[in-house]
Amino acid sequence: MSRVILDLCGGTGAWSKPYREAGYDVELIDINNGQDVRLFKKPSYQVYGILASPPCTHLASSGARWWKDKGESALLEALSIVDACLRIVSVTQPKFWCLENPVGRLVRYLGRPRLYFQPCDYGDAYTKKTCLWGEFNVPKTTPVECSVESQSGYSKLARRFPSKMHLLPSTGDRPMLRGITPGGFARAFFEANR
Repeated sequence: MSRVILDLCGGTGAWSKPYREAGYDVELIDINNGQDVRLFKKPSYQVYGILASPPCTHLASSGARWWKDKGESALLEALSIVDACLRIVSVTQPKFWCLENPVGRLVRYLGRPRLYFQPCDYGDAYTKKTCLWGEFNVPKTTPVECSVESQSGYSKLARRFPSKMHLLPSTGDRPMLRGITPGGFARAFFEANR
């Protein structure tokens, strides 16, 4: 068996895509595929790396205005998924692991992140401040300017909002679209953690 990467709560698999393309065995463990990370059992094989992207709907600061209305149960649900990801790290002891989430409530529970980044730090010309916790090599940055011009197709709205994330449609797909790992960051992370 080649090197195994667990992509926990990986949604589209964008973060693990460079690993898959390089021939690693990538296991996408995601509720949308019928696999709940909270029920994941310790594998019999060695795990090389873990990429964890627990859903941020109840954790990200961008949704802070709704936290009170959602109540404590939404927070507990979100933290149970984060806890499951960390349990998997603990039992598999991979060579590297990283848990990402946008700026928000996780700092209260996991402490200060190892790294903060913006997509534009890695070649994707938009902003969405993201936190990374874990044991991993920090990827080399390749910054680009993030400007209204770089957000083509958003003209008038882009002048009001600093990131295309604010311009996504209010549909059921919005959380999935907001959660897609920027391609530049995914490639840089792979290069630093092969």
